[in-house]
Amino acid sequence: MQFSSAIPILRSFSEAKAKEFYLDFLGFTVEWEHRFDPDAPLYMEIRRAGLTLHVSEHHGDATPGATLIVPVDDIDALHVELNARQYRHARPCIDERDWGREMTVWDPFGNRIRFSATSS
Repeated sequence: MQFSSAIPILRSFSEAKAKEFYLDFLGFTVEWEHRFDPDAPLYMEIRRAGLTLHVSEHHGDATPGATLIVPVDDIDALHVELNARQYRHARPCIDERDWGREMTVWDPFGNRIRFSATSS
């Protein structure tokens, strides 16, 4: 038996804010979007460099306040890239922890993504 990578579902409350954060700031691309009808909440799959996330406006899919740990092989390059975008709601920094280097970003809905260096 073999497991595949989990695909987290993150709760959102605004399509515009979610896309500004995940697409414009973090550099994800939309793989697909789904709505049951034009006025229904958005459910979308986004992807970047092997990481797949689902972002949902549906109240039953997830609770705000999740934390994801995302291993990244070049945290310094990601740090430079994100700060160069000058996203008005975040200027992430790299923190030195006992277990390694991390860069944490918070989405507009209270979810936290901890990018964790896989090498020093």
